[in-house]
Amino acid sequence: MAAALDSAAVDSTAVDSAALDSKAAVDWRSVAAEVDSAGFALTPPLLSPEQCAEVIDLFDRDEVFRSRVVMTRHSYGKGTYRYFADPLVPLVADLRTTLYPPLAELANQWAEKLGERTFPADLETLVAECADHGQHRPTPLVLRYDAGGYNCLHQDVYGDLTFPLQVAIMLSTPDEDFTGGESVFVENRPRQQSRAMVARPGRGAGLVFPVRHRPVPGARGYRRVQLRHGVSAVHSGQRYVLGIIFHNAR
Repeated sequence: MAAALDSAAVDSTAVDSAALDSKAAVDWRSVAAEVDSAGFALTPPLLSPEQCAEVIDLFDRDEVFRSRVVMTRHSYGKGTYRYFADPLVPLVADLRTTLYPPLAELANQWAEKLGERTFPADLETLVAECADHGQHRPTPLVLRYDAGGYNCLHQDVYGDLTFPLQVAIMLSTPDEDFTGGESVFVENRPRQQSRAMVARPGRGAGLVFPVRHRPVPGARGYRRVQLRHGVSAVHSGQRYVLGIIFHNAR
């Protein structure tokens, strides 16, 4: 387990007002409608270029992370990702706390359609419920892909309690810092062929998508449509992404 951050490290990752303003300016109703209809949605920039650079610079600082995963060792793909330790650095903690409430509204609309459990309105209560399920480890992470890197299709389920939405924030500039490396989604639709989708968020922009399934209307009400996500091969450069997952891991 990484050591707690000292005050100097905390100050170096403080959130500025521009980021808070950009999150407040997100039209969450439109985001929810887009995720409902298309399976994912892009947001305006949630982080400034300076904040993106700050998060990238954290990648090699062992004290802010709890674990490091080299993807080739587990046949996950080719790349490296690191999970943040508690306490989360302020920038990441702020994003996780402030992005959660509007997404919880959408999650509860989905729960009503699918007859599933609902979720609390605030992140603190969700984290407490995760602890009751033995899920204590924070899940926000930074992913790095070098040339040739990719991520196999997967779902980020870390325990019995799974919040149904997550956000990936692009930290690098496409076609400048890297080429290739598109975000890929595949929906497995009942009694139909799977549907593939591709997204290319700009630097600082968020990508909102389901963790494992979403409701889709059918002839007999709503049905669960499973979704997996991954990353296509990076052709050149380095691609960094910040993943904001709201439920904790066992």
